[in-house]
Amino acid sequence: MSDRSQETDEVAGGALTSAANETGPAAPGPNGGGRNRATTHWVGPVLVSLIGAFMSILDTSVVNVAIPTIMNVFNAGTADAQWVATIYMLAMGVIVPVSGWLGDKIGFKRLYILAMAGFTLGSLLCSLSWSLDSLVVARVIQALGGGMIMPTAMAMIFRMVPRDRIGGAMGIFGVALLVAPAIGPTLGGYLVEYVDWRWIFTINLPIGVVGILLSFAFLPDFRAERAGKFDVGGAVTSAVGLFTLLLALSKGTDWGWGSERIVLLFYISVASLALFVYLELTTPDPLIELRVFKYRTFTFANLTVMITTIGLFAGLFYLPLFLQTIRGLGAMQTGLLLMPGALISGAMMPITGRLYDKTGPRILVVTGLTLLAFATLLFSRLNLSTSYTTIVLWILLRGAVMAFANMPAQTAALAVIPQELVGRASAMTNIIRSVSSSFGIAALTSILTKRMAFHAQSMTDRVGSGSIATTEYLQNFAAQTGGSVAATRSSAVSYLHGHIQQLSFVKGIDDVFIIAAILTIAGVVPSMFLKKGAGSGGMAMAAE
Repeated sequence: MSDRSQETDEVAGGALTSAANETGPAAPGPNGGGRNRATTHWVGPVLVSLIGAFMSILDTSVVNVAIPTIMNVFNAGTADAQWVATIYMLAMGVIVPVSGWLGDKIGFKRLYILAMAGFTLGSLLCSLSWSLDSLVVARVIQALGGGMIMPTAMAMIFRMVPRDRIGGAMGIFGVALLVAPAIGPTLGGYLVEYVDWRWIFTINLPIGVVGILLSFAFLPDFRAERAGKFDVGGAVTSAVGLFTLLLALSKGTDWGWGSERIVLLFYISVASLALFVYLELTTPDPLIELRVFKYRTFTFANLTVMITTIGLFAGLFYLPLFLQTIRGLGAMQTGLLLMPGALISGAMMPITGRLYDKTGPRILVVTGLTLLAFATLLFSRLNLSTSYTTIVLWILLRGAVMAFANMPAQTAALAVIPQELVGRASAMTNIIRSVSSSFGIAALTSILTKRMAFHAQSMTDRVGSGSIATTEYLQNFAAQTGGSVAATRSSAVSYLHGHIQQLSFVKGIDDVFIIAAILTIAGVVPSMFLKKGAGSGGMAMAAE
C-alpha cells in the first residue's frame, strides 16, 4: 500500500469514527455494547478526569524529596529507601498494559473510579505505614491504582469529546503531564520541611474522595466494548518484560551497567518483550493491539513523544541537580525556581489545544521542537555564576515551548485510532512515555558520569603540580591565608581538587543539555509526518 493510500485510510477511518460519535452510537456489538456518543458538554468531565491524572503523575516526583527524611525515620540506608520511589514506577509499568482490556470489559468510567479508589487507599496506607517494608507495599497498592488512571482518563476523553474539539480537550488534560512533575518537588519540599513527611500521602485522601464523588456525578457512562478473552500470556510477558526493563534502567547507575544483575535483567526483558510481541500478533484477542502501529501518524507521533519526554525530564532532573548540588539550594527553593516554567506550561496548554483544532499537529510540533531545542541549548551555558534571573528566564522560555512540542503529538497519536481501539492505544502511549522517561534519565546520567570524568581529568592535567598556573594559585592561597606555600600546600590542593570536581560536574551537565538539544531537534523529522486525523476537516482531507 502506498504512503498516500495509508494516510487516506487513517484520516477516513478517523473521520467515520467522528461521524459516528456526533450522530449517535454505532450498532450494538456481540455483547450488546456499542460506541459511546460524544458529549457536547465535555469540559466538566475532562476537568474531573484531570484530577486523577494530576494526582497520579504528581506522586511520581513528590516522594523523591522525602527520601532522606524516610531514611532517618525508619533508620534505613539509601539503597533501601530508594525502593519507595522505584517500586511505584515498576508497579505502574506492570499494570498499564492491562488497563485497556479492563476498560473494555467493565467500562472506562467504572475502571476510572476503581483506579481512583485504589490510589486513594494506597495513599492512606502509605500515610499509616509503620516500617519501610509496609511503606513499600503500600506504594505498590497506590501504583496499581495510579497506573490505570492515566490511560483510562485519556481513553475517556477520546470517547467524550467530538474529534473536532479534541485538541482543546487534550490541551486542558495536558496540564497534568507538564505541570505535575514540576510542582511535585516544591509541594513535597514544603510538606516535608514545614508539616510532616506523611502529608505527601495524606493530602491525596480528600482530593481522591472528591474526585471519586465528582466522577460518579459528572462522568458519562461508557458501555463495555467487546473485550474478548483475557490474554494471560500477553499479561505475563508484558509484566515481566516491562518490570525488568524499568528496574534495569533505574538501577543501572547504582549497580553498574555491566554488572551481572543488570545484564541479566536486560536479557530477561528482551526475551519477554519479544515473546510478548509474538503472542500479541498471533492471538485473536491481544491484550494490547500492536496493529495500531500500522497507522503512520500513531507511530511517528509516539516517536516524537519519546523525544519530548526525554527532553522534559532532562530539565526536570538535571536542573534541580545543578541548583541543589552546586548552588546549595534546598528542595523547596529549587521547586520555587522551577514553578514559573510549570505555570506557563499550564497556561499555554489550552491555547495549544485550540491551535491544534485549527491547524493540526505538524506546524505546532515542528515549531515547538525547534524552539525547545534552542531553549535546551541555553542551559548548556550554565556555570558557577549564572544568575537566578537568567535561569528563570530560560525556564520560562522552555516551559512555554514545551506545551507546543508535547501535547499536539500525543493528541495526534490517538486521533487517528478507531474509537474501539483507543483504550488499548492509550495504554501503549503511556507505556512508551514511561519507558522513554526512564531510558532518557538512565542514558543521560551515564553520559554525565563519563563527561564529568573527562573534564576532571582534563583540568587536572592542565593544573599539574609543576604548572605555572598551579604555582601562582598556591602562592595566592598562601598570601590569603597568611602561611607559607609549603605549610598551606595540602589544604590548597584539597581546595583546588574540590573546585575541579565542581567545575567538571557543571561542564558535564552542560554537555548533557547539548546532547538533549541535538536529540530534540532530531525529533523534527518524525513530526513532519504527523496528520490531524479526524476533525472539522477530516472528510475533506480524506477526499483529497
